[in-house]
Amino acid sequence: MEFEFMSADTVLPPCMPLPAAMLRLPISSTAKVMYARLLNTTLTAGIEDSNGILFVRFPIMELAAALSRSPRHCEAFPERIGGHRLILRVRRGGVGEPNRIYTLLPKGGLP
Repeated sequence: MEFEFMSADTVLPPCMPLPAAMLRLPISSTAKVMYARLLNTTLTAGIEDSNGILFVRFPIMELAAALSRSPRHCEAFPERIGGHRLILRVRRGGVGEPNRIYTLLPKGGLP
């Protein structure tokens, strides 16, 4: 991989968004990267619900592969970041129906 110095007119390569307020949260770096991945997926491939709100379907197996972690390692992360009101998981009624994950944005900073 080649590297270059940045100048004022440097065009950045594709990046994932991470709100600066996330850096203050008492959660692991992996959980923060998971949030950034969910936010990026919501922005680039989100599906609109009947209210026009974007959500994603991101099964634990796919999330684990995206983060290069084991599925067991990733199972607790949605609850951890959900506890900080950063995502909302909505369980679907049908058997085998994937959860909807709504990625929430911090409004005016995080507590």
